[in-house]
Amino acid sequence: MSDDLLGTDINTIARIHGTFTLRSGQVSNEYFDKYRFESDPALLRRIARRMLQLLPSGTEVLGGLELGGVPIATAMSLESGLPAAFIRKEAKTYGTCKAVEGLDIRGKKVTFIEDVITTGGAVVDAAKLVSAEGADILAVVCAIWRGKGEPSLPGLPDLPVFPALRASELR
Repeated sequence: MSDDLLGTDINTIARIHGTFTLRSGQVSNEYFDKYRFESDPALLRRIARRMLQLLPSGTEVLGGLELGGVPIATAMSLESGLPAAFIRKEAKTYGTCKAVEGLDIRGKKVTFIEDVITTGGAVVDAAKLVSAEGADILAVVCAIWRGKGEPSLPGLPDLPVFPALRASELR
Protein backbone atom coordinates (compact mmCIF):
# COMPACT_ATOMS: atom_id res chain seq x y z
CA MET A 1 0.00 0.00 0.00
CA SER A 2 1.52 3.30 -1.11
CA ASP A 3 0.78 6.57 0.64
CA ASP A 4 3.14 9.06 -0.99
CA LEU A 5 1.50 12.08 0.67
CA LEU A 6 1.78 10.82 4.25
CA GLY A 7 4.93 12.83 5.07
CA THR A 8 3.48 15.99 3.55
CA ASP A 9 0.19 15.57 5.38
CA ILE A 10 1.87 14.93 8.74
CA ASN A 11 4.12 17.95 8.21
CA THR A 12 1.13 20.16 7.38
CA ILE A 13 -0.70 19.34 10.58
CA ALA A 14 2.25 18.91 12.97
CA ARG A 15 4.69 21.73 12.10
CA ILE A 16 3.68 24.85 13.98
CA HIS A 17 5.16 28.33 14.17
CA GLY A 18 5.60 30.62 17.16
CA THR A 19 8.18 30.89 19.93
CA PHE A 20 9.09 27.59 21.57
CA THR A 21 11.67 26.63 24.15
CA LEU A 22 13.08 23.22 23.23
CA ARG A 23 14.16 20.52 25.69
CA SER A 24 17.76 21.56 25.03
CA GLY A 25 16.92 25.07 26.25
CA GLN A 26 17.26 26.56 22.78
CA VAL A 27 14.50 28.81 21.48
CA SER A 28 13.00 28.06 18.08
CA ASN A 29 10.37 29.74 15.91
CA GLU A 30 9.22 26.34 14.65
CA TYR A 31 8.11 23.19 16.47
CA PHE A 32 7.06 19.71 15.36
CA ASP A 33 4.07 18.67 17.50
CA LYS A 34 3.80 14.92 17.06
CA TYR A 35 0.61 14.78 19.12
CA ARG A 36 -1.20 16.61 16.35
CA PHE A 37 -0.85 13.66 13.97
CA GLU A 38 -1.34 11.10 16.73
CA SER A 39 -4.65 12.70 17.72
CA ASP A 40 -5.94 12.87 14.14
CA PRO A 41 -7.73 9.56 13.45
CA ALA A 42 -7.15 9.59 9.70
CA LEU A 43 -3.41 10.35 9.98
CA LEU A 44 -2.98 7.94 12.88
CA ARG A 45 -4.56 5.15 10.83
CA ARG A 46 -2.31 5.93 7.85
CA ILE A 47 0.89 5.95 9.91
CA ALA A 48 -0.19 2.76 11.72
CA ARG A 49 -0.74 0.99 8.40
CA ARG A 50 2.67 2.14 7.12
CA MET A 51 4.36 0.96 10.32
CA LEU A 52 2.65 -2.44 10.21
CA GLN A 53 4.43 -3.07 6.91
CA LEU A 54 7.75 -2.69 8.75
CA LEU A 55 7.14 -5.23 11.53
CA PRO A 56 9.66 -8.05 11.61
CA SER A 57 8.17 -11.51 11.16
CA GLY A 58 7.66 -13.27 14.43
CA THR A 59 6.37 -10.19 16.26
CA GLU A 60 3.96 -11.36 18.93
CA VAL A 61 3.41 -8.12 20.85
CA LEU A 62 3.47 -4.44 19.93
CA GLY A 63 5.26 -2.59 22.73
CA GLY A 64 4.08 1.01 22.76
CA LEU A 65 6.54 3.31 24.52
CA GLU A 66 5.11 5.99 26.82
CA LEU A 67 3.66 8.39 25.78
CA GLY A 68 3.74 8.85 22.01
CA GLY A 69 4.12 5.17 21.14
CA VAL A 70 0.96 4.18 23.00
CA PRO A 71 -1.65 5.61 20.59
CA ILE A 72 0.31 4.32 17.60
CA ALA A 73 0.65 0.81 19.08
CA THR A 74 -3.07 0.84 19.87
CA ALA A 75 -3.94 1.84 16.29
CA MET A 76 -1.59 -0.83 14.93
CA SER A 77 -3.18 -3.41 17.23
CA LEU A 78 -6.65 -2.50 16.00
CA GLU A 79 -5.51 -2.74 12.36
CA SER A 80 -3.61 -6.03 12.72
CA GLY A 81 -5.16 -7.94 15.59
CA LEU A 82 -1.76 -8.17 17.31
CA PRO A 83 -1.89 -7.54 21.06
CA ALA A 84 -0.23 -4.49 22.58
CA ALA A 85 1.58 -3.80 25.82
CA PHE A 86 2.43 -0.35 27.11
CA ILE A 87 5.90 0.42 28.39
CA ARG A 88 6.26 3.18 30.95
CA LYS A 89 9.38 5.28 31.42
CA GLU A 90 9.66 3.71 34.85
CA ALA A 91 7.58 1.46 37.06
CA LYS A 92 4.79 3.31 38.77
CA THR A 93 5.02 3.69 42.53
CA TYR A 94 1.37 2.90 43.20
CA GLY A 95 -1.24 0.32 42.24
CA THR A 96 0.38 -2.58 40.39
CA CYS A 97 3.82 -0.90 40.45
CA LYS A 98 4.49 -2.15 36.92
CA ALA A 99 6.71 -0.77 34.19
CA VAL A 100 4.95 -2.80 31.49
CA GLU A 101 1.17 -2.55 31.43
CA GLY A 102 -1.41 -4.73 29.74
CA LEU A 103 -0.42 -8.05 28.26
CA ASP A 104 2.09 -10.26 30.10
CA ILE A 105 5.15 -10.19 27.82
CA ARG A 106 7.27 -12.86 29.52
CA GLY A 107 8.64 -15.16 26.82
CA LYS A 108 7.10 -13.08 24.01
CA LYS A 109 8.74 -11.51 20.96
CA VAL A 110 8.14 -7.78 21.25
CA THR A 111 8.62 -5.04 18.67
CA PHE A 112 8.85 -1.58 20.17
CA ILE A 113 6.57 1.08 18.72
CA GLU A 114 7.75 4.68 19.08
CA ASP A 115 6.62 7.98 17.61
CA VAL A 116 9.77 10.02 16.95
CA ILE A 117 13.37 8.90 17.54
CA THR A 118 16.34 11.24 17.53
CA THR A 119 18.94 9.53 19.74
CA GLY A 120 16.95 6.59 21.07
CA GLY A 121 17.54 7.18 24.77
CA ALA A 122 13.95 6.32 25.66
CA VAL A 123 14.22 3.07 23.69
CA VAL A 124 17.40 2.07 25.53
CA ASP A 125 15.69 2.71 28.86
CA ALA A 126 12.60 0.74 27.78
CA ALA A 127 14.75 -2.17 26.63
CA LYS A 128 16.10 -2.60 30.15
CA LEU A 129 12.58 -2.73 31.58
CA VAL A 130 11.28 -5.15 28.94
CA SER A 131 14.29 -7.45 29.20
CA ALA A 132 13.77 -7.58 32.96
CA GLU A 133 10.24 -8.84 32.23
CA GLY A 134 11.70 -11.76 30.26
CA ALA A 135 10.70 -10.67 26.74
CA ASP A 136 12.75 -10.82 23.54
CA ILE A 137 12.98 -7.46 21.74
CA LEU A 138 13.05 -7.92 17.96
CA ALA A 139 13.25 -4.34 16.65
CA VAL A 140 11.97 -0.79 16.93
CA VAL A 141 9.46 0.58 14.45
CA CYS A 142 9.04 4.34 14.65
CA ALA A 143 6.82 6.81 12.88
CA ILE A 144 9.64 9.31 12.25
CA TRP A 145 13.42 9.00 12.36
CA ARG A 146 14.75 12.44 13.27
CA GLY A 147 18.29 11.27 14.02
CA LYS A 148 21.36 11.72 11.89
CA GLY A 149 22.44 9.16 9.34
CA GLU A 150 21.07 5.67 9.11
CA PRO A 151 18.64 4.66 11.85
CA SER A 152 20.51 3.06 14.73
CA LEU A 153 20.72 3.31 18.50
CA PRO A 154 24.19 3.80 19.99
CA GLY A 155 23.01 2.22 23.26
CA LEU A 156 21.60 -0.83 21.42
CA PRO A 157 23.67 -1.20 18.25
CA ASP A 158 22.29 -4.67 17.41
CA LEU A 159 18.63 -3.66 17.62
CA PRO A 160 17.26 -2.78 14.16
CA VAL A 161 15.33 0.47 13.77
CA PHE A 162 12.72 0.71 11.02
CA PRO A 163 11.27 4.19 10.41
CA ALA A 164 8.04 4.78 8.51
CA LEU A 165 9.30 8.27 7.60
CA ARG A 166 12.51 10.25 7.91
CA ALA A 167 12.60 13.91 8.89
CA SER A 168 13.61 14.78 5.31
CA GLU A 169 10.24 13.42 4.09
CA LEU A 170 8.29 15.92 6.20
CA ARG A 171 7.96 18.78 3.74
